[in-house]
Amino acid sequence: MRKNVPIKKTKFLSHNVQYFTASKAIDALLDSNWSKGNDPLFKSREFIVDYLHTMLEHKFFHRARKVPVSEQELKGKRKEKKAIDSGDEKKEKAKEIEKEKKERGTDAESSVTEAKKEEGTDKEKRKRKIRLDMHNDQRFVDGLDAYVWIYDPIPFHYWIIGTLLVLGAIGVCLFPLWPPTVRLGVYYLSLAGAGFLVFIIVLAILRLIIFCLIWLLTLGKHHLWILPNLTEDVSFFASFWPLYTYEYKGPKPKKKEKDSDAEDEPDKKSDDDSSSKKKLLEDDRSGDGTNGQNRVEDVHDGSESESETSQRSSTGKDFEMVDQVDIDS
Repeated sequence: MRKNVPIKKTKFLSHNVQYFTASKAIDALLDSNWSKGNDPLFKSREFIVDYLHTMLEHKFFHRARKVPVSEQELKGKRKEKKAIDSGDEKKEKAKEIEKEKKERGTDAESSVTEAKKEEGTDKEKRKRKIRLDMHNDQRFVDGLDAYVWIYDPIPFHYWIIGTLLVLGAIGVCLFPLWPPTVRLGVYYLSLAGAGFLVFIIVLAILRLIIFCLIWLLTLGKHHLWILPNLTEDVSFFASFWPLYTYEYKGPKPKKKEKDSDAEDEPDKKSDDDSSSKKKLLEDDRSGDGTNGQNRVEDVHDGSESESETSQRSSTGKDFEMVDQVDIDS
């Protein structure tokens, strides 16, 4: 019954208690294996009522009566808040009803929705706060009466943990009787634990000193924390990760004008090409035409575009450039 009968929690004489309903307890016992078979323990509903009355006499639970909480018992502040909230909820519900009427359009559908909402509001009105009080007639009755559990068994693992604690305390008291090897091992373990604790304390002081030195030398611009989670409320392994955190809190550096420099470079290249071509033309006027022509061809060879250099012959080799004298011969 304690595990399978549904229970609810409430306050009873300033104590948090658990209670169940009589009818649900009887139904649970009727559905259990104790009511099945050739020779069941519970043969009828009346037999279960008598059995639960015997349990009540043995102080497994007691009968309580449900007392509805009046508005006078509630505090003034809670009354005002509930009044405001209820007013807002009514307005919102009215708006939702109007929207549904407009969306659905027909009077029949709107009447159905209104009826459903009225049923929902009626259910909300029926749900009232109650408190439990001791019933004068302490007997088990099949109905909707509340019965508060008195029997609260201690879980089995509590017994195991308690036994281990007692045995551990006795073992510590018998430390002088331990074998020498065990005592020596416990001694070294205690030294290792104390050393680790001192190491953590020293590490916390060192990280604070390093942070203060860097902060003073950089006038508060650079913040460097070594093992930032060492003193935080985290797990053991999370205390040592990340190894460090760095943050720069100085003025932001100005962006370099890289775009303007990149735009100036192709202009310079084009100016150099045009100046070289002009010099070659002047040489042509002053000298022979063939030399100028060869030089112009060399200039064109040096300034070939990617499309021209990608042209290949059928054999896979680049086109060969030949002088004008070889072509005439």
